[in-house]
Amino acid sequence: MRPRNGEHGTGEGVLDVIEHPAPEVVSSRAVYENPWISVREDRVIHTSGEPGLIGLVTMTDGVTILPIAADGRVFLVREYKYGLGGPSIELVSGGLDDGEAPVAAARRELAEELGLTAREWIDCGHVDPFTAIVRCRNHLFIARDLTEGEAAPEPTEHIEPLVMRFDEALEMALDGTITHSATCCLLMRARLRSLA
Repeated sequence: MRPRNGEHGTGEGVLDVIEHPAPEVVSSRAVYENPWISVREDRVIHTSGEPGLIGLVTMTDGVTILPIAADGRVFLVREYKYGLGGPSIELVSGGLDDGEAPVAAARRELAEELGLTAREWIDCGHVDPFTAIVRCRNHLFIARDLTEGEAAPEPTEHIEPLVMRFDEALEMALDGTITHSATCCLLMRARLRSLA
C-alpha cells in the first residue's frame, strides 16, 4: 500500500509501507572466494520483467568500537587502507572470526589495536555499509570504563592511535575528514542517544 500524496507515516513499520519483491534468480555462479569475501554473479528477472545481471559481494561481518575514557576523550586510529589507497581516520574496526559473537570480536579488536579493555559495553545496533551489492553487517559498540594495556596489532597493521575530544571526532565526521561509514554512523548515534 502506497501512502497518498502529502501523507507521511510515523516511522513505525516504514519498511513495510511498500512491497518490494525480490527479482527472480534465473542462474547463479560463484566467481571468486577467499577467507574474507565471496563474489557471486546472478542472472535475474526484475519484477518489471526486464532481465538483469547482479554482482553480489558477501563479506565477513564486522564490528566498530567507540572507546570513551572517563574524561570524555575518545580513541580513534589512523592507518593505511588498501581499498581507499591511502590513510583513513576511523574507530577501531575488524571482522568476526568464525562462530565469534559480535561483542567478543569487539573486545578482541579493541585489545589488539589499542591495548584497551572495557568493563562496560553498549550495543548500538548495526549498519549495512553498502546495500546495493554488498552483504555484510557491521555491529556498533561503545566501550566504557577503560583500562589501558599493550596493543598487539597484526604484523600487517601499522596503526597510529589518535586521542581527542568526542566533539572533535564528531566534527571530523560531519566535515568529511572521516569518511569511514560505520565510524560516522556510530559517532552520530552516540551523540543522538546522549551516550557521549
